[in-house]
Amino acid sequence: MSPHSCKDCLRGCMMAGSSKDESSAKCEENGFGVDDMPSMPWFGMDIGGTLSKLVYFEPKDITPDEADAEVETLKNIRRYLTKNSAYGKTGHRDTHLQMDDIVIRRRKGTLHFIRFPTCEMGNFLALAKSKGLATLVTTVSATGGGAYKFEDNFRRELNMRLAKFDELDSLIRGMLYVETNNPCECYYWINPTEDECCEKRFFDFSDPYPFLIVNIGSGVSLLAVSGPNSYRRISGTSLGGGTFLGLCCLLTDCNSFEEAIDLAASGDNTRVDKLVRDIYGGDYERFGLPGDLVASSFGQMNSKEKRATVSREDLARATLVTITNNIGSIARMCAVNEKIERVVFVGNFLRVNSISMKLLAHAMDYWSKGTLKALFLEHEGYFGAVGCLLEFNSHVS
Repeated sequence: MSPHSCKDCLRGCMMAGSSKDESSAKCEENGFGVDDMPSMPWFGMDIGGTLSKLVYFEPKDITPDEADAEVETLKNIRRYLTKNSAYGKTGHRDTHLQMDDIVIRRRKGTLHFIRFPTCEMGNFLALAKSKGLATLVTTVSATGGGAYKFEDNFRRELNMRLAKFDELDSLIRGMLYVETNNPCECYYWINPTEDECCEKRFFDFSDPYPFLIVNIGSGVSLLAVSGPNSYRRISGTSLGGGTFLGLCCLLTDCNSFEEAIDLAASGDNTRVDKLVRDIYGGDYERFGLPGDLVASSFGQMNSKEKRATVSREDLARATLVTITNNIGSIARMCAVNEKIERVVFVGNFLRVNSISMKLLAHAMDYWSKGTLKALFLEHEGYFGAVGCLLEFNSHVS
């Protein structure tokens, strides 16, 4: 558990690179003054290229007077959001991630985590309108590219303004806040390639700096974080979670990330990839390359006979291994260049995707000879949404 308090995180750690005056300027730029008190309900949105994430803060310290004054529409919205785990056909609340008894703006309550495919934004807006959200909320804090792409849609459909915040600021702010309020947030894998003895263990992140964040969304950004108010984006790649899903849809005719991961779980990438042993007949001992190492991703697929024998599952697994290995290689090189030993992998690519987590854990440990630690977080994918919610409210904390 990190020794700094939640209030310290809100006031000092979260707003990476911004002073109090800069924070106030951001608030005014987004259309609300430093003395405004946003009314309930409170939402934060991270609208990514593939998946949209919504966090909803439900106050639990409502006084009898507040309860009497609360409009019926707000009561209905709260009931709808908190009593359901599915919304329409594609919206889902991750009940296992729910955080209770947390404090935001001096209010104690529960933080709920909701996601839906960004391609369903039209249905989301229609649902929000049908529940009367537009009659209660005039501004919602948002981050991610979609905060710009869908800004006009929110204004047109809901008469609602988006208060936009930088996605990397929001990511770090949200990550530090969640880690501070959840002592079991950070973990690593031991024996990741051995199913019988693979084990997940929690990691003490109370003294984190410096660390590397590898944020795997549709694409990938790598950030070197040297202190609570200091970080740099040092690299990135366009080959991320969106690439994996797009290629899987083309190669296997799947329709969702979950389906692609399910296919990969029962596939064999060695039927698709060319391994070191396929070239050398065994290990390449001179450079310490084991025979089961991938030498050429999809290297077997230049053979018509090989293509005829592979399954959808094999193709999905090979696609997942290809994208994961590329991310791991870039992360390791950046960590070595920055002289950083702790590498934190986050993002929706890792949701329901223990295959990639274990591949990354093994690769970082093996190629660094145990000097690099691959770390993971329970609330991966939601940190940006949490961070922009906190930024929207931080000026009155």
